[in-house]
Amino acid sequence: MKALLSKSAGGPDTLVFEDVASPEPGEGEVVIAIKAIGVNYPDVLIIQDMYQFKPERPFSPGGELAGTVKAVGAGVTRVKVGDRVMGSIGWGGMAEEAVVDQARVRPFPEDMSYEEAAALLMTYGTSYYALKDRGNCKPGESLLVLGAAGGVGLAAVELGKAMGMTVIAAASSQEKVDLCLEKGADHGLVYPKGELDRAQQKELSNKIKELGGGGVDVIYDGVGGDYAEPALRAMNWDGRFLVIGFPAGIPKMPLNLTLLKSCNIVGVFWGAAVARDPEANEQNIKELFDLYAKGKIKPHVSNTYPLEKGADAISELMNRKAKGKVVVTV
Repeated sequence: MKALLSKSAGGPDTLVFEDVASPEPGEGEVVIAIKAIGVNYPDVLIIQDMYQFKPERPFSPGGELAGTVKAVGAGVTRVKVGDRVMGSIGWGGMAEEAVVDQARVRPFPEDMSYEEAAALLMTYGTSYYALKDRGNCKPGESLLVLGAAGGVGLAAVELGKAMGMTVIAAASSQEKVDLCLEKGADHGLVYPKGELDRAQQKELSNKIKELGGGGVDVIYDGVGGDYAEPALRAMNWDGRFLVIGFPAGIPKMPLNLTLLKSCNIVGVFWGAAVARDPEANEQNIKELFDLYAKGKIKPHVSNTYPLEKGADAISELMNRKAKGKVVVTV
């Protein structure tokens, strides 16, 4: 079979497309004939040895996938050959086939495409866990989403609206903001690209306060860098600042602001949470499927690439050009 491989640490240009042996399922494992692979920011990091996990090389990036079950190992009861399944596997997805523990795959709704299935689990799983479990979000509260046009950001916009919140979508271009408004955001905000000086940070904070009617209750920060502190300065009393990721750099936050606003800075590590409490994750996924069935959420696949061009898909995400979700197809 064909696979996109990381053989040495580096950017997308270091990936190679090669023939490898097809996998065989062990006990409790299934082999999936892959149809679509969702591209996520961890794919950018893991090939550079910058992610929390550092798999042994060679390995394929691609942490979420959708396809059909090709073979099952002994003791597999969760799925059967021929089932349409989605999976969250950390890495190994950018290949024609992958072997996955049965606990990490599940059937998905018949009216959901392979591309949508590959674009749902990590983004909506992360954002729902962030808003529901870590942010304790409530109807009527205000939500600011930084990096709102990316995969997790756009999911947060949709989920915030589904939860009855007033959503402010912040992104780096008017085109990206317009997409968020189409997805249900109540307000949009274009912030400057690159490093921000103190005047630009103050202006950003004032704009957030203005759109939030004086401030915001919950901040979903998928950007970091110079954008985090001005957002925190626009936080309401008893607010929650959700730490999602740092494509613009890891910020240094003035903790005196948390005292003055009696607010919380909350880490969001969905992957670890799934491992620690799989039952809670299963319930969240059930609720996400219900929201999909009701038309309240729908993955926005903005671009697709064939497997041999998977490096280009990762580059699009790394260069922060993606709007919604980028998917690799087989």
